[in-house]
Amino acid sequence: MTDLLLYQRDDCHLCDAALAVLAAARVPEPASIFIDDDAALEARYGLRVPVLRDARSHAELDWPFTIEAVRAFLAR
Repeated sequence: MTDLLLYQRDDCHLCDAALAVLAAARVPEPASIFIDDDAALEARYGLRVPVLRDARSHAELDWPFTIEAVRAFLAR
């Protein structure tokens, strides 16, 4: 299981773009957490998705992010 989570929405073009950046950065595929049907997640992430979260450190990286930003996020 991966320690990376990607908070996203159904039918979200920004989320698709984030997944493409993660793939280009050669990041292991994150677990996808869809916020659409969860009021608490909607309140927390509604305007921020996609958001990459490290489940171990609880650090978060908000969109937009680049390959370099993802690599720096993971290297800390």
